[in-house]
Amino acid sequence: MIKKILKISLIAVLWLGLWQILAMIVGQELLLPTPVTVAKRLLEMSLSASFYRIIARSLIRMLAGIIAGTAVGILGGSLTAFSRTARDIFAPLLAVIKATPVASFIILLVLYVSRDSAPLIIALMMVSPIVWTGVEAGILNTDKELLEMSDAYKMSALSKIKHLYIPSATPYFLASLRSSLGMAWKAGIAAEVLLGPIISIGKMISDSKLLLETTDLFAWTAVVVILSVIIEKSTFFALKKALNKHSFDEKGGVALG
Repeated sequence: MIKKILKISLIAVLWLGLWQILAMIVGQELLLPTPVTVAKRLLEMSLSASFYRIIARSLIRMLAGIIAGTAVGILGGSLTAFSRTARDIFAPLLAVIKATPVASFIILLVLYVSRDSAPLIIALMMVSPIVWTGVEAGILNTDKELLEMSDAYKMSALSKIKHLYIPSATPYFLASLRSSLGMAWKAGIAAEVLLGPIISIGKMISDSKLLLETTDLFAWTAVVVILSVIIEKSTFFALKKALNKHSFDEKGGVALG
């Protein structure tokens, strides 16, 4: 554990050092502020109550979208895994969602929903197709010999789901959720930047850019990165608790025990 912390610290120092060197070469805070300047500004912002209110509003939107997207993905993936007809029906929709640029969805959504709702829906749309595909693949890859054995022993449908399908789908689900969390967070923030909900991190980033407040822009970007890490780590900590019958490896995989 100590070695891991030391390694992470050394890597952080390396990149911060490179940032400092580049800032010194550029020599203009307007173009590239130093890490110390950004850290000081971040500390100043953290002393304001509005800072936490802005973060809370953005977090609520994104987490609601992620939770809804995960639920849609699990239900949809389960449906299409067991029904070839459903798979054929939903395949074009999933293909369109995956292929369409996020910016296009953001612009289209503003025609139909409020600016506050758009980031939530964008987060949902980023998570659901990836989780959907992962859950479907996990169920379809359930060991066929175990399924045949369960049929021979006349195992109930509920027992099959609990002891065969869920353990098979769990690693795929976790891998897909992990890959989609960062995408959902970044896409949701992008929606806030473009659409500008009154209270949001994206609005602050947009305002910083328009007002040429580069230090604020870097500080809010740092907030986005930090929150992204917190969301991912906390999500998988919660999943470890919820799926305490499984043992997780460092990459988010599951080893059945």
